[in-house]
Amino acid sequence: MDLSRARPPTPPAAASASVLAVLTVLAVSGLVTVSGCSAGGAPAVRDGATTTRAAVPRAANQLEEDYRKAVDDVLPSVVQIQADDSLGSGVVYDGKGHIVTNAHVVGDARTFRVTTANSGDVVSARLVYAYPEQDLAVIRLNEVPKGLRAASFGDSSKVGVGQIVLAMGSPLGLSSSVTQGIVSATGRTVTEGGAGGGTGATIPNMVQTSAAINPGNSGGALVNLASQVVGIPTLGATDPNLGEGAAPGIGFAIPSSMVRTVADQIIRSGRVTDSGRAALGITGRTLVGGDYRPAGVAVVTVDRGGPADRAGIEGGDVITGLAGTDVTTMTSLAEALAERRPGDRTSITYLRDDDERTARVTLGEQ
Repeated sequence: MDLSRARPPTPPAAASASVLAVLTVLAVSGLVTVSGCSAGGAPAVRDGATTTRAAVPRAANQLEEDYRKAVDDVLPSVVQIQADDSLGSGVVYDGKGHIVTNAHVVGDARTFRVTTANSGDVVSARLVYAYPEQDLAVIRLNEVPKGLRAASFGDSSKVGVGQIVLAMGSPLGLSSSVTQGIVSATGRTVTEGGAGGGTGATIPNMVQTSAAINPGNSGGALVNLASQVVGIPTLGATDPNLGEGAAPGIGFAIPSSMVRTVADQIIRSGRVTDSGRAALGITGRTLVGGDYRPAGVAVVTVDRGGPADRAGIEGGDVITGLAGTDVTTMTSLAEALAERRPGDRTSITYLRDDDERTARVTLGEQ
C-alpha cells in the first residue's frame, strides 16, 4: 500500500525547543484492509484487601464512562475528507457546514467528498481558504445534512502534560477511529517536511501526544475528557535511524486556540488577515558550510521596505544568527522566527564579503 509521507512538547523546562526528528505528513492515499485478530484475556488479580478490589472497578468504570461520553459527544463531528488521491479527516466547526482540517489534506484540490460520521452521508464540499503557513484550511459543505453537529473547541492554553486525550479521525482510511494517550508536552515548535506532501510550515506551540496518530488522522480531533477539541492532529514523527519507520507514541497537534483564531478569520473574511506570525521580509536558501564557507541562510531577495531592507540587509548576505540563536538552515531561521511576534525588535547576525555584521531589526508580519 502506498502512503503519502507525513509531516507532524519536550518537558516543560524545554518547551520552546524544536523537535529534532524526521517528520512526515499524515494524509493517506487509498484505504487499507485489515483482518481480525484475537488476544488472550488478562490474568486475574489475586490477593489484596477487599477494599482495594472494590475501589478499582469503581474508578475504572468512571474512567470508562468519561471515555465513552467524550466519544459520543465529539466523534459525530469528525468527518472523513477525500481530495483527489489523498484522504484525511476534518472537524465540523459550525452549523453552517464549515469544516476545519489541514492544508496538506486539501492540497491543491478545490472540491471534496466528505463522509459524515453520524449518518454516513457523502456530501460534496468546496474550499473556502487554505493557509499552508499554519497547515490549516477551511472547507464548506455544499449542503448541510440534517443533524450535523459542530464540535466544541476548548482552550488549549489550559492543556497540561499528563492529561488524557483521545485522537479521532480516519487513520489509514478507517473512519471514526479513536485512539487514547496523554499530552506528552506542550509548546513544541515543529517544521513539517515538504517533499512528501507536507506544506513545509514551521508551526509553534504544538501539542505533543502519545495517542496513536497515523496517516489519515490529519485534520481530525484531539479531544480531552471534557468533550472539547484541544488540537488538530497533524504530524507524526519517524525514527531517523529507521528512515521510513514510525516513531511510536510521538505525534503532534495544532493547538485549538490557534485553530480557532485562523478559522474565525477565514470564515469571516475568506482569508487570514492577521497571522500573528513574525516575518523578516526575505527569500533565502540554505547555504551548506564547507572549509571556507559558513553555514547559514543566503539572502536571495529582500522585500522593498520590509524589515530586513530597513535593517540594511541585502541580497547576497548570509544570515548566521537571530537573537543569539545560530541560523544554519532555512528551517532553523523559520523556527527562530516562529517563536517571535510581529513588532518584536531583535538582532540579526550576517556575513557580507566575509565581514561579520550585526543589525537590529523590527520584525514584520507573515
